[in-house]
Amino acid sequence: ESQASAEKDWAPFIEDMARAIGQPVKAYYGSNYTALIEAMRFKQTDLGWFTNQSGLEAVRRGGGQVFARSANPVGPDGYESVIIVKKGSGVTLEKILACDKTLNFGMGDPKSTSGTLAPMTFLFAPRKIDPAACFRNVRSANHETNLFAVSGGMQDAATNNTASMDRLRLLDTDLARKTLGNVEIVWRSPRIPEDPLVWRRDLDPALRKKIGDFMFPYGVGDTPEAARQRAILEKIQTRPFVPADDTHLLPVREMEATGQLVEGRNRNDAAAIARAEASLAEIAREKAALAKPAT
Repeated sequence: ESQASAEKDWAPFIEDMARAIGQPVKAYYGSNYTALIEAMRFKQTDLGWFTNQSGLEAVRRGGGQVFARSANPVGPDGYESVIIVKKGSGVTLEKILACDKTLNFGMGDPKSTSGTLAPMTFLFAPRKIDPAACFRNVRSANHETNLFAVSGGMQDAATNNTASMDRLRLLDTDLARKTLGNVEIVWRSPRIPEDPLVWRRDLDPALRKKIGDFMFPYGVGDTPEAARQRAILEKIQTRPFVPADDTHLLPVREMEATGQLVEGRNRNDAAAIARAEASLAEIAREKAALAKPAT
């Protein structure tokens, strides 16, 4: 997705937000996830829509706090990381995992949950595979670039996710249909939670309330205005936003720690294993506390 297309799709939402909170809202479109994290860290942005892993980094390093999440516009919440190949190419998962340096492979942004973290955690690390040593070339790009590269035969295989593919399908253009018709999925991850929206922890509480009062009712209801708002949300590929907090990141923290545990075992690194096991134990305690009924 280009910055120009993102600006066009987001403009009506940004305008509605500015009117609702009574002050100008300026949108920033980063070229990669690290740029978004750093922008929040240095207080150049106040809130943003992140992937799960980049959102986790925004919370850890950028002074952020999860306050909402997106909602799948075309089905049940959540999405899957996938590996795609060109249809009819003969490239299979077995050939990908053969690691014979004959294939060109596309990874996602290093801070992408589905483009990097999930395939490393669930596919490559458990098999002691280092993509850099496995393929002829490895290139990192966003999901759209990887999808078009595989469809056009410029990459043999690449990571992607079902949400990105669904977004392209929603466009219902000749190019979208041709692109999706040229690829097939050879691997899927376990389900990944929807993406978080993060604001700075030090944001003025009065401003936080204005933002929440605008965002959570947006597109909800059966009025003509709600229908107009839902049409805007469809352009940015979500249903009405849902309140959330930092516990939304527990699954991605678990993925991260699991990957670190596998890598530690692969290296026989006792210290790394101990750190990963401690992280998993803490995550388990937090999940158990959330599961307890309120008293």
